[in-house]
Amino acid sequence: MIKASIIGGAGYTAGELIRLLILHPEVEIASIVSKSHANQPVSIVHSDLAGWLELSFSEEVHHDSDIVFLCSGHGKTKEVLERYDFPEQAKIIDLSADYRHKVKGNEFVYGLPELNRAFIKPATKVSNPGCFATAIQLALLPLASHSLIQQPVHISAITGSTGAGQKPSATTHFSWRSNNASVYKAFTHQHLKEIKESVGQLQSGFDEPIHFIPMRGAFTRGILAAVYLSTDLSADDASNLFNDYYFEHPFVDVVEQEVDLKQVVNTNRALINIIKEGDQLMMTSVIDNLLKGASGQAVQNMNLMFGLEETTGLFLKPGAF
Repeated sequence: MIKASIIGGAGYTAGELIRLLILHPEVEIASIVSKSHANQPVSIVHSDLAGWLELSFSEEVHHDSDIVFLCSGHGKTKEVLERYDFPEQAKIIDLSADYRHKVKGNEFVYGLPELNRAFIKPATKVSNPGCFATAIQLALLPLASHSLIQQPVHISAITGSTGAGQKPSATTHFSWRSNNASVYKAFTHQHLKEIKESVGQLQSGFDEPIHFIPMRGAFTRGILAAVYLSTDLSADDASNLFNDYYFEHPFVDVVEQEVDLKQVVNTNRALINIIKEGDQLMMTSVIDNLLKGASGQAVQNMNLMFGLEETTGLFLKPGAF
């Protein structure tokens, strides 16, 4: 059995990760670390686990851990790596943004399996992609793989409130978010950098602008991204190209009907619908931001790193939780 530990165990992504690992046939949870809740039952924070997980939060990583998931939030990974004693054999998956970018000295592999599966398998350190970035990249990578992004890219995408984390803020608490919608970080969202890097990894010399308008939605989980650009490629040719690209990637399906969030919420799936109107090709991509956009993708990466079937413990049906 793979012995797994989680650091930063009190947040939304950690909660999803715990649920997945409990159900995973090849994993045993060794420790769940939380400085603020040390020695308290995990079910005090993740109340849905009451009667399902008899484990308390710990202060240190279990010494037998084979893998450690970092869920401590953005900007904290370096501190975590210095603060905790990691077992020598432990592999690491970081769910923060801290090591997603290609910079000198970064030993973390960017963990989007549909882009880097071959690099993830032998890796000992993996940086999990952002949720918006995952949905958007899945809509662009097949085109980039044939150097077909030759015009500016336009994106309108909406996310649920869990994407902002567990701690309430002025734009995430219920009375503001309910029955509301808003734009934020227009053209400047932090996920743009990793999207551009991934597209450039497949399409050498890529320098087209990507115009991204993120929106907050009045729902808890899920991302819908409408990604469009000018191209001579027909809808049928694009569909064939996407189907070929994702043929060996089990969690991504290209579908003919319009897509919606209820098709993917509580699963690790991504659905993509393609339409063409005039010279505009639009890919609509939907994922669950907490699963394919975070914890589910982290487990998918773990499976690859330990030589397991990529889908192990992840074929959840809609409404499974």
